Formats: sequence, C-alpha cells, structure tokens
Amino acid sequence: MASSLFGIGILSWMTFLPVLGMVVVLMLPKGRPGLTRWTALAVTLVQVALAAVLFGYFDRSLAGISSQGTMQFVEKARWIDVQGVSWFGRVHIEYLLGIDGLSVVMVLLTALISCVAVISSWTIEKSLKGYFALLLLLDTGMMGVFVALDFFLFYMFWEVMLLPMYFLIGIWGGSRREYAAIKFFLYTLLGSVLMLLAMLALYFSTNVYIDPAGTLYSIAEGAKLGIPGLEKIHTFNLLQMMDPGNFVPGSLLAGFNTFWRYAAYVALFIGFAIKVPLFPFHTWLPDAHVEAPTPISVILAGVLLKMGTYGMLRISFPIFPDAMRHFAWELALLGVISMVYGALVAMAQTDFKKLIAYSSISHMGIVVLGMASMNTQGMMGAVFQMFNHGTITAMLFLIVGVLYDRAHTRGLNEFGGLMNQMPRYAGMMTVAFFAALGLPGLSGFVSELLSLLGAFQTFQTLTIISAVTIVLTAGYMLWVLQRVFLGTLPDKWKGLTDLNARETLMLASLAAIVIFLGIYPAPMLNLMNTSLNALSGIVLHGGAGTMMGMN
Repeated sequence: MASSLFGIGILSWMTFLPVLGMVVVLMLPKGRPGLTRWTALAVTLVQVALAAVLFGYFDRSLAGISSQGTMQFVEKARWIDVQGVSWFGRVHIEYLLGIDGLSVVMVLLTALISCVAVISSWTIEKSLKGYFALLLLLDTGMMGVFVALDFFLFYMFWEVMLLPMYFLIGIWGGSRREYAAIKFFLYTLLGSVLMLLAMLALYFSTNVYIDPAGTLYSIAEGAKLGIPGLEKIHTFNLLQMMDPGNFVPGSLLAGFNTFWRYAAYVALFIGFAIKVPLFPFHTWLPDAHVEAPTPISVILAGVLLKMGTYGMLRISFPIFPDAMRHFAWELALLGVISMVYGALVAMAQTDFKKLIAYSSISHMGIVVLGMASMNTQGMMGAVFQMFNHGTITAMLFLIVGVLYDRAHTRGLNEFGGLMNQMPRYAGMMTVAFFAALGLPGLSGFVSELLSLLGAFQTFQTLTIISAVTIVLTAGYMLWVLQRVFLGTLPDKWKGLTDLNARETLMLASLAAIVIFLGIYPAPMLNLMNTSLNALSGIVLHGGAGTMMGMN
C-alpha cells in the first residue's frame, strides 16, 4: 500500500502540503501575481493527485469502525505526553490520522473542491498573497477534520478553519462582509464551545491502558493480554471512546440512556448542526454565502457544510448510539423541516445567490434524514448526497459567479433570453440545475433515492412529507431557468460573453463527475458500503466493541 512518501504518511502530506504552499506564497515577490496563482494551483493539484492515489489503494473490504475492522493509511505519533502528579493524572495526546469508507469520500471531495476554488480565484486582485495564503490554510483545516482520529486533534483542525474563513469573507466579501463574517464566526464559535465541553466530559469518562512504548489498549484488551508496565490513563482517542467497555464505572458518561449522555449528545449535535446548517441554526448561512466571494461560497457549500454531518457520523453516532436511537425521530423531523423550509424560502428569492444558499439548506436536510434512518441504505444515501451536493452546489455557485462577473447583478428578474447569447453557459447551468432537482441519470438522483429509501423504512410519514420538496425544488429551479434563459434578451445584456476556457474547465470537470456518478455510481458506493454497514450496526446494536488493530 502506498501509505507514505519520503517517510511521511500520505495523509500528512495531503493535510499539511497546503501549509507549505502558504509559506511559499507568502515568500513570493509581491509583484508576481501569476506566480502566486500558479503556486496555489500546483499545491491543490498535487493534493488531487494524492487523493487519486488514496482512491486507487483504498481497500473496499475493510470496515474501519467495527470490532474486527481497521482504519487505513493510519499515521500515529506521540504528540503531547505530560506526566501529572495530581488527580488530573497523565495527559497523553496522539497525532493520529486514518481513513475509512466514510472519511475517504470527504477527503476526495475536499481535494477536488479546493482545486476548483483556486481556479475560480483567478480573477481575485485584492491582496492576492494574503488571499491565497488564507485559502490554503483553510484547505488544511478542512482536510484535517476528515482524517483526524483523535478528538483533540479533530477539534484543533475544526478551530483552524474558523480564522481563514472569517478573513476571507470579511476582507474579500461584499458590501455587508463584516456583518456576515462576524455572524459566521459567532455561530460557529458557540458550537465549538459546546463541542469542547462534550469533548472534556468524554475525556474524563474514558480510560485505556498504555504501555511504555505509547501503544494504547482498551480496558478489556489490556486486562486480557496482561502486558507488564501497563498504565491506566484518560484518552482523546476517538476509536477508544467508541468502546463502551472503556468508560470509567460511575463516571459522568458511563452506562447507557442516562441524562448526562443525552446532554453530551445534544451539545455535540448543536455544534455540528450549526455547521450543517440545520433548522433552526441556519440563519448565518444566507448572509455568509451572499457576501462571500464566489470561490469561498464554493468551499463553504462544497465542503464546510459537510463537516457538520461528518462530525455526527464520525463522533456522535458511534460514541452515543443510545442517544442517537433516542433522538432519531427528532433528528429526522429537523431534517424534514430543513428540506421543506429551505425549498419554500428559496422559491421566494429574487437574488440568484441567496436562492442557491437556501437550496443548500434544503438539500442538506436530505442528508440528515438519511442519517437518521440508522440503516445502511439511508446512511449510504446521506454520505453520497454529501459528496454530490458538494459537486453540484459548487457548480451552482460558480454559475452565479460567472454571471455576476459580467453583469454585476444577481437579480433574477433583470435577465431573460440568455440562451442564445451564452449557449455554453446555458448548457452547464442546465446540467447543474437538473442535477440539483434530482433528475434520473444525474448524481443527485441516486443519493436522494437511497436516502429516501432508507428513511422510509424507519420514518414513513416524515419521508412522505419530505417527498414534497422534490416538486418544490423542481418548481424554483425551472423558474430560474425560465427567467434567465427564455424570453427576450434585454439590450443591456447583448454584450455579455460566453464561458471562457478557464470557466469551462471548472464547470465541465464538475459536470463530468455529476453525469458519470449519475449513470454509474458504483465506484463511490463501493468505497463506503462496508464502513457504513459497520456504522449502522454500531448505532442499532450498541457500542463498537474493542477496536482491534488500531494501536
């Protein structure tokens, strides 16, 4: 397995290569904008190449999170190891990276969208070095979230993402950029505080054994092996937290179906739901999207929103399966509300970008509904929808950006008759819109169908209600196409030019993925099938058991 390059693991390369690129960008001469752009693009292209290596070498038969499975491309090192003399005890935090069928999909998406965002940033002129440096730092934060297997490390990457996004919106955004940036920051920070409290509660409630070499063993495994010199410590290791046998008897989160376990689950849920964003935690998103520059909207919709649902699947579901089962209906209800609410509000918009922002809320509701089903079909549909929504919504925001760059307006009622004036643009927009409304033969249909099939097995009434959004989505998507492309072309738009080579490359690359996965989704579904089978079993039947092979 091609797991390392020059002695450094491939996941570390993928995660920290953008930081190296950021340093190089900051050291470049100020008067060389072309060199700055090409350096950033080269970094993200290498990241895409490494993602392709992961895709090729990934073992589809390994479950990842289960009592028999192992994570892949694992990288482990001592990071923080402090001997304590008080009740606090020894603090041992690992640098632990790894992927399974859930995270590999998000790694592929992050690499792809980051590269597209850099190409989309070619027209940025203001403070170019600072812009690309922050964009590359944001790339590292996003990638780190999807590969970290230590909660402390996960939290560090989660917080790293906040700073560059705040400045990318606040400096390079629209007229109300400061308001949108502060609102985004405060909402996300509130979720981070709740996540921190839950993380600390988990840390002090979890015990494992550690040997003199720094290898961790679950409580059951350590007692069975009887290795001399074992020491019992608390841990941030996510996989060890998923083993119910590692919870300290009498601790805050020990046992099942207790008040404090439910409270910790809700705290994590709010932190992740803000990022999704799930109704009623969604109000920061339209402002952030409208004010952010186009490449940042692409990243925001394409990757950042997925961090919330990924966090639920990676952390909340397997560590708190009892709380997940207890709150499954409420989670499904919030997903359905987000679907219907987002679609209805999108129908009322005349601002092109705000319409796409509210459509994101609706489509992420499908992800949450599929996750809440707790079966393999629903979860697979949810994760596939996360990937498909990332590519489709990236296309939609790029399409908005192309039109805004030429017309300097996003008012839908100001256009009409653009079909003959911009035929390539009309073709790309049609593919993206029909994929978003779930047309068979395009990728959005497959993931939405799997999500609804899984959800119907668990929540029949809610699933029937959610199906109404298919009609609503078709309504506002087709209405936009009518308003923009049909009718008489106003005289003031007769000078608009069609897509150039750079814009065509971005949109055609994403369109090819959308069409390919709509016709033949097996390559992506095969990546996640075994892992999501295991995750479904954990949620439905209790804890994950001992994580053999990880340490």
